[in-house]
Amino acid sequence: MSDPKRILSGMQPTNERLHLGNYEGALRNWVELQEIYKLYCCVVDWHALTTMADDPAQIARNSKEIAKDYIAAGIDPAKSTVFIQSHVKEHAELHLIFSMITPLGWLERVPTYKEKQQTVGTEREAYGLLGYPVLQAADILLYKPYGVPVGRDQAPHLELSREIGRRFNRLYGEVFPEFANIIPEDELRAKVPGLDADDDGRLRKMSKSYDNCIYLSDTADETAAKIKGAFTTPTKMRKTDPGVPEGCAVCQLLRLYSPNWQIQWEEDRQGIRGCMQNKSEFIEVLNEHLRPIRERRAAIGDADIDAILRKGAQEAREFAAQTMDEVRLAMHFV
Repeated sequence: MSDPKRILSGMQPTNERLHLGNYEGALRNWVELQEIYKLYCCVVDWHALTTMADDPAQIARNSKEIAKDYIAAGIDPAKSTVFIQSHVKEHAELHLIFSMITPLGWLERVPTYKEKQQTVGTEREAYGLLGYPVLQAADILLYKPYGVPVGRDQAPHLELSREIGRRFNRLYGEVFPEFANIIPEDELRAKVPGLDADDDGRLRKMSKSYDNCIYLSDTADETAAKIKGAFTTPTKMRKTDPGVPEGCAVCQLLRLYSPNWQIQWEEDRQGIRGCMQNKSEFIEVLNEHLRPIRERRAAIGDADIDAILRKGAQEAREFAAQTMDEVRLAMHFV
C-alpha cells in the first residue's frame, strides 16, 4: 500500500472554545480533507505561550477543550492523528536546529511579528514572539506534508517555512520536500463576520478579542440570545424600511447557512421582512446545523479525549522520530 499524502494543520489554544469563524475558516475544511489525505491535526500549545506565558495551566485546559471541538466537528481519530504539540518533543528539537540556521532578518520582516510586538509591548517581548515562524516551520516540516490547509490571506506566512526547509537542504542535504498551500475554494466561509460592527458601522470578523462570537459549544438558548442582539441595518427601524443585507451581520450569516438566503435578502432589501424575522430564521437554521456537533461534544468525556490524545501523540511521534533520525544523519549528529 502506498504512503498516503499527509497534510498538517493546527490551532492555538488561546481560548477554551472554537467559534463559527474557526469552524468555517479552517475546521470544516479539515473534516473534508481527511477523506482524501492523512491529516495530522495538532493543538499548538507551545505557540500559545507567546501571549499566555503567565498562565500555562489555562493553556493546558484549553488544549483539551479545543481537541474536543475537533472531534465534535467531525475530525475522526480513526482516520486522523489528533495530538497536542508539546506531547511530541521532536517539535522542540527541530525548532532548536532550525533556529540555528534561520537568519534574524527573515524573522524581523514577518508582518505578524510587528503586529504582535505592538500587542504585547516591547518591555514584555520574548524570543518566542520573534521565533514563532521557526517553530511553525518545525511543526510543518517534521511530517513532510504534501500540503498545509490555509486561508488565502495566510498563504504568504508559509513561505518562510519553505525557505527554512530549503536552507536546511542546501546546508546538509535533501531531507525536507516542498509542500503546497491547500486553499479552500469557498472564500466566503473563510471570512465569517461576527455579530457586531465597528464604530463606522462596518462588520468585523468573528473573533474572541471582539467578543462577537458564536461558539460551537454554545447551547441553543445561548446561540439564540446572541443572535437576537446581533447587528442589523441601522437605518431599518421598521419592517417596511429597506434593508442593506450586505452590511447586516445576520443577513451575511444567513448567506452561509440558509438555502433560501437569496429570497431572504431580496425581501429584506424591499422591506417585505423585518430584522426579527431574519434573526428568528437564522436561529432556527443555525441551531439545527450545530445540533449534531453539540451532541457529539456532549458525549466526549475527559477520559475519552485523554485516550485520543495519547494515541495521537504516539502516532505523531512515530513519524516525527523518523524525520529526526534523517535530520541527525544529514548533520552527522549520529
